[in-house]
Amino acid sequence: MQTKTQNSQFITLITVFFFWGFVAASNGIFIPFCKSHFQLNQLASQLIDTSFYGAYFMGSLILFLSSELLGNDLLNKIGYKKGIIYGLTISIIGALALAYVTGTNTQSYAFILVTFFIIALGFSLQQTAAQPFAISLGTPETGSHRLNMAGSINSFGTLIGPLVVSILLFGSANSNAIPNIQSIKILYLFLAGLFTLSILIFNFSKLPQTNIPEKTDRSPKALFSLLILTAVLLIIILLAIFSPIHKSWLIVSALLFVFILLISSYRLSQKNPNQWGAMQYPQLVLGMLAIFVYVGVEVSIQSNMGALLKLPEFGGLHESNISSYISLYWGSLMIGRWIGALSVFKLSKTVKNILSFVVPYLAFGLYLVVNHIKGNEIANLYPYTICILLLIIASLIAQDKPTKTLLVLSIFGASAMLLGTLISGNIGLYAIISGGLFCSVMWPCIFSLATAGLGKYTGQGSALLIMMILGGAIIPPLQGAMIDIPSIGAQYSYLLPVTCFLFLAYYALLSKKILKNQGIDFDTKVATTH
Repeated sequence: MQTKTQNSQFITLITVFFFWGFVAASNGIFIPFCKSHFQLNQLASQLIDTSFYGAYFMGSLILFLSSELLGNDLLNKIGYKKGIIYGLTISIIGALALAYVTGTNTQSYAFILVTFFIIALGFSLQQTAAQPFAISLGTPETGSHRLNMAGSINSFGTLIGPLVVSILLFGSANSNAIPNIQSIKILYLFLAGLFTLSILIFNFSKLPQTNIPEKTDRSPKALFSLLILTAVLLIIILLAIFSPIHKSWLIVSALLFVFILLISSYRLSQKNPNQWGAMQYPQLVLGMLAIFVYVGVEVSIQSNMGALLKLPEFGGLHESNISSYISLYWGSLMIGRWIGALSVFKLSKTVKNILSFVVPYLAFGLYLVVNHIKGNEIANLYPYTICILLLIIASLIAQDKPTKTLLVLSIFGASAMLLGTLISGNIGLYAIISGGLFCSVMWPCIFSLATAGLGKYTGQGSALLIMMILGGAIIPPLQGAMIDIPSIGAQYSYLLPVTCFLFLAYYALLSKKILKNQGIDFDTKVATTH
């Protein structure tokens, strides 16, 4: 591990974070195209996202299986740099296959789903390698700061992606023309080119291999636990397709089983850590639950916002008029990550405090400009500046300390969601949208805390954490099921995000205690470096 961050190396690394954000924007265009072109219903068109989430889970599982068969952590063997390059290569294969099938006379939706799965398999390997790589390019206790910076670049890619892709497909950002199949082919050839450019950047850069030469032990108990989880989830999916059981009960069953299995694994590993690999570390297992909940709540707040905005007390808006609010949520993630990214730079306390007020409003201004170009109404979004001020206050309280940041933002997030369930109108709406502000820097905090002290198991732990992106496929439909219950409805369904934020606050307190018992105290180390 390096004790000093190598700026040129880190800048090279975060380019791939930008491409993840940029590519993610294309899905929002491709889904309605497939719905129209293949005459699908809404559920069938959403299988594109299902392919992505499923690929992250399966990709991490395959990586774990490979490590078990080799008797060594695969990422430790090949190094993080090569892991990213191999992941990009897989994504190129998927993008080229997608471009090919959309360029033929007979297109197959099933084959398109397969190609999306392949692209996301590459993303899974890239993220599994890039997250600990970013942490390793400097002192571990400041790893969350580098992930914040990388996340801010990712959010910037997500922000400008829709604009660039719209110009590529339609010729102008405001065009309402329906994309044709040839445009889709050009789009994914362009994306394959971006992936290739990334490989060239990484291949010829002076990034270190940053692998851990120490050989890891086999982890048959952890593998058995994960295979049980996979088998049960597959059974639940089959029941959802072929059985008359109400899908809401199956979703609840999946959620409960994830928690029961991981908590049981945690307790068993504490009694006898042998053959558990990375899962012998309590911070990792509990971090898996935290990532599951975090991704779930981040996606769920936005995914169910359309139903909220249809309510008369929240404006009674049609789907065609909600894009500015949905984009504000994702813009909020960028705003929060831009604040978090300040910690990467060596700034005096005075300068950093000033920029903590200036930078988020610059980010908000960039969001307004992009949405104005896209033709969205922005005048009604100005009061949101108050929510941004609350995030600035929360950040100043947290003082860049990972556990304290996670705790403070979780409390602010829970409070915002609770306010949204109690108050209607713009106050309640902006409170719920502000969930994006408070979610913004949670991922790097959880990731750095969960992988702290894993040593030779860091790569394996990273794969397990990426696997828990699965939360984005379970928690959002659970909130949707709550919305379908008349006595709950869209507004009160946001009590589920309240619960999620409270769990993350509990995790922050618990992880601090666990790491301190192991002689690891990130908050104290970060405080001594400022």
